Amino acid sequence: MDRFFGLDKVTAHDENAALLTTVHDPVELGLVQSIMEGEGIPCAFRERGSGSTVKVIAGYSMVGTDVFVPKARLKEAEELLDAYRNGEIVEDDAVIPADEV
Repeated sequence: MDRFFGLDKVTAHDENAALLTTVHDPVELGLVQSIMEGEGIPCAFRERGSGSTVKVIAGYSMVGTDVFVPKARLKEAEELLDAYRNGEIVEDDAVIPADEV
């Protein structure tokens, strides 16, 4: 079904940007944006399919929002996002595993 509506493909984006992740929740979108802004990594957001229309009506996109970062900073952004998702604390260039806190 996703293929029929074009939801299985990454949205059109700048060729200098790389897909970091796709989120389906406005809270997670805000967290990802906050993490990237906190580290000075610019990010852009694109709704998949008719997501922007759905977002206006429902308040959030049920089909997902693609998050893009500059290709040159993709690895750094992935590491930050992985640390957040794994419950690790990031302190000034050092990642502290959650079980050591």
